[in-house]
Amino acid sequence: MTASLFDEVPPMPGRREELCEGAVILRGYALADEALILAAVRDIAANAPFRHLITPGGFRMSVAMTNCGTLGWVSDRSGYRYDAIDPDSGRPWPPMPGVFRQLAQKAATEARFPGFEPDVCLVNRYEPGARLTLHQDRNERGVAAPIVSVSLGLPAVFLFGGLRRSDKTQRMQLTHGDVAVWGGPARMRYHGIAPLKAGYHPSTGANRLNLTFRRAA
Repeated sequence: MTASLFDEVPPMPGRREELCEGAVILRGYALADEALILAAVRDIAANAPFRHLITPGGFRMSVAMTNCGTLGWVSDRSGYRYDAIDPDSGRPWPPMPGVFRQLAQKAATEARFPGFEPDVCLVNRYEPGARLTLHQDRNERGVAAPIVSVSLGLPAVFLFGGLRRSDKTQRMQLTHGDVAVWGGPARMRYHGIAPLKAGYHPSTGANRLNLTFRRAA
């Protein structure tokens, strides 16, 4: 299948796609809560605006980010870490909306990870050209818990690799409402997002939103 054809074929909502042991994509799983989720994102951003973090190496991240929950993920020249305080405002991060928590818990249970209790949600905003290089989520103390990732807006190409950065990656299209969950033997797999293509979505305009739920503490 060519890259252009890959981008033109949208996945079927309601389908469950197993990526490997411990990793699954639930197509369209968040669509029923779309309006509530987007309203909650607007409220979160009004209290903790999106910002482009600086990596420890001094580079500006192309993805804009904010957080909600008891902790938030931050980055600056001193390193990557979780913090209970928004460094821009000096206040605690906005609380996690109930619709967020319920969606993350339901998706985790559907993916065979019952009892998931997320304490942080990273809210990422991608503009055309923004990307996320291959990385592991390894700053969390709760690595026994899965990662739950919700996609809204423009489609993106999800890169899902192995336990080493050099391992071959799978390329899957994530579309509006898709939820990816990985944990257990897949928890430390490398993953990323290819540069976002320009486009328009009626729910998010020229952007893609991603909600990533984790158990950090």
